[in-house]
Amino acid sequence: MSEHLRRPHDLGGLDDGPVDQHEHDHAPWEKRVDAIKNLLYDEKRPMVKTDELRRGIEDLGPGAYEDLSYYERWIASMTNILIEKGVIGVDELGRKMAEVEARWTADKATPKEPRTLEDAP
Repeated sequence: MSEHLRRPHDLGGLDDGPVDQHEHDHAPWEKRVDAIKNLLYDEKRPMVKTDELRRGIEDLGPGAYEDLSYYERWIASMTNILIEKGVIGVDELGRKMAEVEARWTADKATPKEPRTLEDAP
């Protein structure tokens, strides 16, 4: 009998250990990932289907699958699918990520002054 090679997502029959069943507050970025998924699943013009998202998550590979959180797996899968379909390009994605990182770094480096009513637009 050949030994079954288990993929990282295939946890059937394994001891799950202690399970945290408490609800937790979702971070803003997790809510954004969920919103992006909902937009991509739009019934009028679906760009990503449930089976594609699942396949993308299962294809992440051992290191990524175990190291990424639930929502990190979702966004990685959605990104890879959109690249596969030619909706976004790797270069375009890299440029946008660099822009966001630069803004993030600049925002962290610049101390924020408290706003007053006079500052309001």
